[in-house]
Amino acid sequence: MSIGKKIGLIAIIAIAIIAFLLAWKWPVIKFGLEDGGKYTENDRQVYGFFTPDILKKMPRITANYEFDYHTVSGPGSVGNSLTFHGTTDTSQIDTYLNSLGYVKQQSCMVQGVCWKGKDPTEDIVVSAVPEINVVLVQVDYTPGSR
Repeated sequence: MSIGKKIGLIAIIAIAIIAFLLAWKWPVIKFGLEDGGKYTENDRQVYGFFTPDILKKMPRITANYEFDYHTVSGPGSVGNSLTFHGTTDTSQIDTYLNSLGYVKQQSCMVQGVCWKGKDPTEDIVVSAVPEINVVLVQVDYTPGSR
């Protein structure tokens, strides 16, 4: 086989590999380009890539829940949330955060209970919203946090 044919074959193989990887990772790429959205654990690639460990390991306090990923205005700022439908009881979440060393803050600039851990860029807000019977757990990674 001549050198020209070998180079052509290598180029075709490289293009095929790149095309396969792009097609395989397209859900994650598309989700990131759209600045996020809602998803569930069944959206395995998106869940695996965008969900922080603290939300992956959080107790599931109801069977009806969904995740959300979004960018926040500012450099490198992202947010994640986990919404539990059908409850306003946050006790299991409070116990979980306490077990990881998070501390409830005396005040919170948003509606809910703010928690702080060791990471100074991480803010966690736990909100019970009785009007719509949900618990919302927000995790924001923002330089110069609240």
